[in-house]
Amino acid sequence: MTVHPPVTGHCDELQDALAAFRASAHVTERWGEHLAAVLTGGGRLLAAGNGGSAAQAQHLTAELVGRYRDDRPPFSALALHADTSSTTAIANDYGVDEVFARQVRAHGRTGDVLTLLSTSGASANLLSAADAARAAGIRVWALTGPAPNPLLAGSDESLCVDAPTAATVQELHLVAVHMVCAAFDAAVERGTWRHGGGS
Repeated sequence: MTVHPPVTGHCDELQDALAAFRASAHVTERWGEHLAAVLTGGGRLLAAGNGGSAAQAQHLTAELVGRYRDDRPPFSALALHADTSSTTAIANDYGVDEVFARQVRAHGRTGDVLTLLSTSGASANLLSAADAARAAGIRVWALTGPAPNPLLAGSDESLCVDAPTAATVQELHLVAVHMVCAAFDAAVERGTWRHGGGS
């Protein structure tokens, strides 16, 4: 049996997981088109995660407020963990499980989208945020690791990455983020949102 060094072994693991992940392309396309309808209509994307997933959530919002590839207008997208004063105050006064849920109730409006990223799909603060969003009429999308997991069950839609390590899950979450952004930009450019294509 051939034993791969850790670096090339990681590449092999990523390649295998990516091959399976390609079947999820239709989900990212649908999400991008729906986001085009929401954001061009004055709605907002909220995003949250913990640790490396927080970085992925912030990457997503940065692509929408800034740009992904080509120049276009900015759109409203907030990474909920990025406001350190709010998150630490909420954690101190209400507990860590409320750090995202309270911000969802503050910033989210009916029809907005909340995207939650988690390699485990079991983070209590993300589950609380999903509950708060659904109660407010906000659509919840989850990017998680392997199914089944609690966040999958608590979301309107999910994209679960079947990979054996958190590192590979996070890498494919970044692929998903870029695919959503590509679909979003294409829908905005086509004007699909004007005709209800993102609903």
